[in-house]
Amino acid sequence: MKLDGIHHVTCITGDAPRNLDFYTRILGLRLVKKSVNQDDPTVYHLFYADERGDPGSDITFFEYPGAAPGRAGAGMIHLITWRVQSDEALSFWEERLAGEGVGTERDGSGIRFADPEGLGLELAVVANDDAPLVAEHPEIPYELALQGFDSVRAYSDDPERSSGLLEETLGFEPRGDNEWECRGANRGSFYAYDASPAERGLQGAGTVHHVAWSSTLEDHAGWRKRVAESGAHPTPIIDRFWFKSIYFREPSGVLFEIATLGPGFATDEPLEHLGEHLTLPPNFEHLRDQLQHVLTPLPNPRERYAGTRTQARD
Repeated sequence: MKLDGIHHVTCITGDAPRNLDFYTRILGLRLVKKSVNQDDPTVYHLFYADERGDPGSDITFFEYPGAAPGRAGAGMIHLITWRVQSDEALSFWEERLAGEGVGTERDGSGIRFADPEGLGLELAVVANDDAPLVAEHPEIPYELALQGFDSVRAYSDDPERSSGLLEETLGFEPRGDNEWECRGANRGSFYAYDASPAERGLQGAGTVHHVAWSSTLEDHAGWRKRVAESGAHPTPIIDRFWFKSIYFREPSGVLFEIATLGPGFATDEPLEHLGEHLTLPPNFEHLRDQLQHVLTPLPNPRERYAGTRTQARD
């Protein structure tokens, strides 16, 4: 069995309208599902990804309105990196982000910046054979757009204690000091540790909740069995309707999920209309009227440029 790299990364926001604007208008991702946290349905779960909502491109957010700012610390992911194609793309993004008042820092073949709530983000030039996962946006040429996740970096006081689970249980391959590659049949991505800051981490707005790794539907039960045999105490398999999930903490404290590569976000909405309306899994549909009075009103972000998008490439 092989995991197919990062499936999605889930984070926390205290301001869904500002979050929606940043990730769709500025970064050019597509809102592919507007739903609710299935463990607390009074809370939004927003999914931003490429044009098709593919695993490997999907950053998601729980909205807790007015949530206090968080701070990444030991056992938490502090940096999310997307791939771009070229140095030209980096220059484009430096200019675009500066025009939006977002400060950037050039770091070799990448630029680092933060979202409006302080979440650490990076764009890096990466050359490999993975298919680019790109969303349509009229202001962002296809060849300069974000192309899917490359890596996440976490803080750990002792990375070595996680190496057994990463390598022997999950099949990650070591790639230098405190860095591993998770590569399957179709895609791959990286996971790495940095030394923890002195301050204790605080979960809140602008922090990562968990990272999910991609499994086939056929292998999912096998992954749960393997994780359980390692002593990592996974949850039962949970049906999230668009995918199935198990959760567990790796030894450094980061919350991991293994999520299936299907059925996918087009299961209950036409591909061309993903994310336009509040979508609930069938077992939450009876709560729709109640939730529409609780959740923050959000626009369809694509209405502002309807009819101007270019055709996404295969």
